[in-house]
Amino acid sequence: MTAPPEQIASSRRKLVDALAVYLEPRVLIVLFLGFSSGLPLALSGTTLLVWMRESGVDLGTIGLFALVGTPYTVKFLWAPLTDALDIPLLSRWLGRRRGWLVFTQLLLIAAIIFLGSCNPATAPGLVALGALLVATASATQDIVVDAFRVESLPENEQAAGMASYVAAYRVGMLASTAGTLFLVSGLQERGLTSQASWHGGYLLMAVLVLVGTVTALLATEPDRSQAAEAAIAGHSALRRVTDAAIGAFKDFLGYDFALAILAFVILFKFTDALSGTMTAPFVIDLGFSRNEYAAIVKGVGLAALLIGGFAGGFIARAVPLAAALWIGGIVQAVANLAFSWLAAAGHDLTILTLAITVENFTSAIGTVMFVAYLSALCKNPLHTATQYALLTALAAVGRTYLSSGAGFVAETTGWAWFFAVCALAAIPSLLLLAWLQARRHFKVLEKTTG
Repeated sequence: MTAPPEQIASSRRKLVDALAVYLEPRVLIVLFLGFSSGLPLALSGTTLLVWMRESGVDLGTIGLFALVGTPYTVKFLWAPLTDALDIPLLSRWLGRRRGWLVFTQLLLIAAIIFLGSCNPATAPGLVALGALLVATASATQDIVVDAFRVESLPENEQAAGMASYVAAYRVGMLASTAGTLFLVSGLQERGLTSQASWHGGYLLMAVLVLVGTVTALLATEPDRSQAAEAAIAGHSALRRVTDAAIGAFKDFLGYDFALAILAFVILFKFTDALSGTMTAPFVIDLGFSRNEYAAIVKGVGLAALLIGGFAGGFIARAVPLAAALWIGGIVQAVANLAFSWLAAAGHDLTILTLAITVENFTSAIGTVMFVAYLSALCKNPLHTATQYALLTALAAVGRTYLSSGAGFVAETTGWAWFFAVCALAAIPSLLLLAWLQARRHFKVLEKTTG
């Protein structure tokens, strides 16, 4: 039976409206800032791990290098500074949020150049310091970008903004993983040494940070941020910082079941974090070349993460928040089993392609849902940066501390069982999701954000 013309026309209008929102200037700004946020993460993570493995660093040490992500976990400690204080000259010229954006991006460029000049084989201590500096500058940039995104987008553009941000974030990560690996291989083919090639790869990544800088210069300061600044005008710097810090914690602890929310935030992406720590060493150990891995990540992997990000955006607009979290939590956990299949099959390029496609698609969906949840928890412009930083810092606990022993688990279980363990690691978060849903936590959030 054919649908009535009026219904078909209405469906088309809804689809056009759903797609048109992605071209809104505010959403496009968030998209490019998402690229800027995603770029540095792999430079102190996955890409660095490949460099270290090729330099002969053992798996145990590689796993421990997850600890350099500590700034992502404790960034809420200095987040009140970005809510309350101005950067001299830059904030006067650009506004507080944009001034902090440009400042942190300049710091990030310097840190990436320093890390790229180090040698994992001869100076692992300097490599650790460089990775820590990159992570610190990156975490600070995330604080400001997250606050800018939450404050600048109206409610009807939040889902599109989250989808664009997540997709671009993953593209930024792709640029600093596959892009760097291809560049390093190309430089080596031209006769450069391995170390010189890696130095060149990191230098180019530092240049790409300027994408975020240009975006910040073209953007406008969020109205909510300007209103918040007016509300605290005349307060001393110490009072502004103190109020931002206390207010963020007070708001969070004011939620019913705050401790359960805290645990859920920590554990929701743990299944991804545990497997992601060891995926690159796993692929190298199976005998795949750097170029094979990079080609798949850049090709079908890129398409999968983009489609996954925007699919997550559509799902987030179409279903209640709790249902969206169920979808994201389940698919990102099950995706780990594709790598177990690859471990059992061995060096099989087709299965590697499928595993990376599934992982990128489902991880992007899960991330969009998670960002939607965190954004729903942060609604006070007086301390948006601090509260969002607190929540994302809690989320980083899984990536940084709980996953730091991933290398030892992999050595003990073998690769096939390791990724099965990663899938099972999602169970605690799903149990918490069911518990919070039964107590109407998500219904309350939807009323306050609707």
